[in-house]
Amino acid sequence: MRARLALPLALIAAISVTATACSSSGEDTPRADEKNVPAAASGAADYNPQPYDKIKDGGTYTTVGTFDDQGNPFNVNSTLTAARVWAWYNADAITYSPTGEVQYNPDYYSDVKVTVEGGNQKVTLTINPKAVFNDGTPIDWTAIAATWKANNGSDKKFAPLSTNGYDRITSVEKGADAKQAVITFKGVDASWSSLFTTFLHPEAATVAHFNDAYVKKAHPEWGAGPYTVGSWDTHSGNITFVRNPKWWGKKGKLDKRVYVNLESTASVNAFKNGEIDLTSAVDAESLNQVKGLKGSEIRSGGSPFEYALYLNSKSAVLAHEEVRKAVEESIDRAQIAKIQFQGLDYAEPLPGSAVLYSFQKGYRDNLSSVLTYAPEEAKKSLDAAGWKAGADGVRAKGGQKLEIGYTLLGDDPLDKALAGAFTAMLKPIGIHLVVKKADEADFATILSDRKFDLFISGNRSMDPFGARYLCDFFCSDRDSNLTGAGTPALDAEIRATAEIADLDEQVAAVNEAEEKALRQYAFLPLFSGPSTYAVKNGLANAGATIFYNPLPETVGWQK
Repeated sequence: MRARLALPLALIAAISVTATACSSSGEDTPRADEKNVPAAASGAADYNPQPYDKIKDGGTYTTVGTFDDQGNPFNVNSTLTAARVWAWYNADAITYSPTGEVQYNPDYYSDVKVTVEGGNQKVTLTINPKAVFNDGTPIDWTAIAATWKANNGSDKKFAPLSTNGYDRITSVEKGADAKQAVITFKGVDASWSSLFTTFLHPEAATVAHFNDAYVKKAHPEWGAGPYTVGSWDTHSGNITFVRNPKWWGKKGKLDKRVYVNLESTASVNAFKNGEIDLTSAVDAESLNQVKGLKGSEIRSGGSPFEYALYLNSKSAVLAHEEVRKAVEESIDRAQIAKIQFQGLDYAEPLPGSAVLYSFQKGYRDNLSSVLTYAPEEAKKSLDAAGWKAGADGVRAKGGQKLEIGYTLLGDDPLDKALAGAFTAMLKPIGIHLVVKKADEADFATILSDRKFDLFISGNRSMDPFGARYLCDFFCSDRDSNLTGAGTPALDAEIRATAEIADLDEQVAAVNEAEEKALRQYAFLPLFSGPSTYAVKNGLANAGATIFYNPLPETVGWQK
């Protein structure tokens, strides 16, 4: 699966922070009055880790969430919500520690061997002989092969989230028996584990089903794991997972895992009323509401999220590179960050990469090499490009006013404040920002059809191998490149980084290529922020986990 899954700004409130005020001044660096800005974002985890035998049998765990429009996390239109829900009724075969170490789940992969023969890597997955899909189909090498074929890009009828890594596999074959899959790569892929953290039922991996079968539908018969779908109310969107009687491994500790379909802004009140067991403390106001509540605690750590401003290079006004650059030069990211983290007792350096976080080895601030906060330079660039200020202060060229749309999802006042911040920052250089309202339900369509000029979206890293996903963000021929920017020459350079076997060398090459990609001035990293949660006392293995996704059977209530 791809390292990062999309998240709309309207849902940032569910996991991070949003704007609360607006002003614009200074340079694109932390303010002098911002004391103790750390050298890197937080890499701390805080989730009450408890071993399996310390978790009570029974109980219910309830949070906000629902089935997404696209429930197949391998599909290009899937989001973080889809991945989270999927993990509760499908295979969790490979996970990562909070800091990114690979962890194999023996209930699925009873043995894993990695060898290199003639310069080509071979991964042999021995699948647990008890492993079976809920419909009785054995989990064997055909599931691995089907997952590969659906995601490797060879059949254009599939719409995968990412072909990275899958496209370097030359074959998936039956091993000693059907319960063994032998995966052969062209060259060496040190981050291969991210490709098969989960897998598809062979029937779900057909052209007929991959793109459409999971659209507003659950398919528990194609799933596997300690839990399965108990009920899904298609009217309310509420979902309940219950223990799976066909599960062969450690049973789930919970009686029920419940997702309640509430607007993100309602989650704090639901937590205060005892309706849910965990909620994000998204800003100073919500943090103050949940802080000190009887029977609860605050868990806060680092965040494998990043939020960025996407500039649609295919829209008429933003097709001009000088306009895109002027927009980016006029965004005071330090002020945005200050607004985001107000009252949260948190600070981080401004992000400079789409694929790596500042707490990771090999991270480099690539953006600082190509961009500074310089609104006066932006004015000069627009002057030189023939965009002249009119009587109303809005620039024009060839009879076209310099008006740019900003797509705003939902009615959250914090999201509106962020739109106001961008409006205030762009006005002095002669750009009129037109805020366009859209429904939260339109998120996937807005992205897939590029129905925006400027749009904020967040991405969540699902594994620690961010460098291998550079193409998803910047290759001009990828649907996942929301901006549409890029060139064939740059595509080739980015793709060449995937051929590098050594992870350190690969990261170094990715940094060089990303610096060039950021010179397209279509992608502007904004912030990551902390992961801060209010949690009922005793909830184990839940909270700020960084790269770790606890196995469902380990989540529950501490003895």
